[in-house]
Amino acid sequence: MNAHKGDWVQIHFIALKPEERSPHLPEDTKKVPFEIRIKGFLEEGKAQIGDTVTIKTPIGRLVKGTLEKINPKYEHNFGDPIPELLKINKDDLLDGDKDD
Repeated sequence: MNAHKGDWVQIHFIALKPEERSPHLPEDTKKVPFEIRIKGFLEEGKAQIGDTVTIKTPIGRLVKGTLEKINPKYEHNFGDPIPELLKINKDDLLDGDKDD
């Protein structure tokens, strides 16, 4: 699938290699690169997934990276449910303000 100039796309790039990261980070965090994924409008005339491209973000910033997705959807969540927290919430709802 090809993307064309002006298409909404997502790119990826490495902002910091592991050795460039702060020494004050937890050990497991320091071992991996700091990766960025960002969405914007394709600046090049035509590109395919995996190509190095430049995008213009909605605020006008030009950013270069590897094309990952064409017409990506917005996705946001708060992660997997935590059973212990679900139980607390259930207990609160069922027991409420009972006076014993």
